Amino acid sequence: MGDISMHGYTKDDAKSVKKVGTPEAPKVPVDQAVVVENYSAPAPEGRLKMTNIVVVFKQQKLQQFIEAMESIDVKGITVTNVLGCGMQNGQRNYYRGTTVEMNLLPKVKAEIAVCAVPVEKVVAAAKSALYTGNYGDGKMFIYDIENVIKIRTGEEGYNALHDSEEWERS
Repeated sequence: MGDISMHGYTKDDAKSVKKVGTPEAPKVPVDQAVVVENYSAPAPEGRLKMTNIVVVFKQQKLQQFIEAMESIDVKGITVTNVLGCGMQNGQRNYYRGTTVEMNLLPKVKAEIAVCAVPVEKVVAAAKSALYTGNYGDGKMFIYDIENVIKIRTGEEGYNALHDSEEWERS
């Protein structure tokens, strides 16, 4: 006796169950869809403000994202392949009308530490490169950095983030 007949269902009942995907949401203009509020603390006296921007987005947008960052002179990006899901929980699978598991979707996580490039400029470039108006466009997380230490030289703060003379403060 199989699982279907044991619960009083027939094979025809099982065939009529359909997978239900993520519902389509109406597209929202980028200015309304991506509201950014900044509640960061000021930089300590005598030091420049350093910020870490973490962006999680679809893998197929990586090249556009990197080009957008290069266009605003962001020099260092750390990119990691990750799995995750947002509010849509990936594509939902149903069995007997019940969601059976959360699907993790392949994403890219990019981390950028900035000091010389304004955070607002990085956020605007990322929004421009990644926005489609659909579920899964991604998320941005913005954190204050207390300090950065370059292991090779022991330099700290601004000097640890910038190597070349073109980034020297005047």
